Amino acid sequence: MENRINIHRIQQSVLGMKESIARVLVGQEQMVDLLIAAILAEGHVLIEGVPGVAKTLAAKLVARCIDVPFSRIQFTPDLMPSDVIGTNIFNPQNGQFNFKRGPVFSNVVLIDEINRSPAKTQAALFEVMEEKQITNDGVTHKMSEPFLVLATQNPVEQEGTYRLPEAQLDRFLFKIEVPYPQLQEEILILQKTNEGITSHFIEEVQPVIGANDIIEFRKLLQAVFIEEKVLQYIAQLVLETRNNKSLFLGASPRASVALLKASKAFAAIAGRDFVTPDDVIKVLHPVLCHRIILTPEKEMEGSTAADIINTIIKKVEVPR
Repeated sequence: MENRINIHRIQQSVLGMKESIARVLVGQEQMVDLLIAAILAEGHVLIEGVPGVAKTLAAKLVARCIDVPFSRIQFTPDLMPSDVIGTNIFNPQNGQFNFKRGPVFSNVVLIDEINRSPAKTQAALFEVMEEKQITNDGVTHKMSEPFLVLATQNPVEQEGTYRLPEAQLDRFLFKIEVPYPQLQEEILILQKTNEGITSHFIEEVQPVIGANDIIEFRKLLQAVFIEEKVLQYIAQLVLETRNNKSLFLGASPRASVALLKASKAFAAIAGRDFVTPDDVIKVLHPVLCHRIILTPEKEMEGSTAADIINTIIKKVEVPR
């Protein structure tokens, strides 16, 4: 009974965040749900879409709903790793080098256009995203909890972009692909902009939860119940990506863990203290789409990762 009350508290906090965000952001409910789920599931998020579809706005709004330090890093081709993680600076007063922390030392880090910087700068994020620490000159600097990276990127075929390596993509819990808005959504965007609502309300979005709330909610997710047959369902889905002849690269065990955590987060958001197969299916695409690679033949045929994932969903029997 106590756990159900606590799960209800998570649901109420999530509803508060959604209401604040909806005052500014038009549509994109699925993206907002996934961003909030990532916060609960201790995961990072990669948001991909063409310029102008509110990727950065959505990330900033979610960050404003959390009462923790926030930083934004604009990735550019000339950005160096030290510009991200920090560097040692000589102090003439004591004759020693002191470590000056970079902007990645925050609780919520927005990395705008992450694929605008070359591999050397992208690699600076490997350690901090996985181990939540930075090692500089043999000294380890821990990040404060909670730590979350929200990264945006333009489609890789656009001018001046660098494809993220598979090892880094695998560190993102979700990849969210943001489409163009529907006609009615675009009309509503124009109406809100004409009335000055977007620019006016973004500064009025107030924090709904704090750092301690997030830490507590994450502990509560551990208590969300998942049946053995649902665990097996997750494992079978991931195994199918490794045995699928249409795929050159399947999903790793990190994907299985991501599905487990994300499914629990979506169950809690729905006010439930147990996971259903529907929760798993809801998060399957954003968890797997950036972790699998199609064979060259399938790419030439015009197939997509989403097509293969849909085929896998139909192939694996849903537990009853």
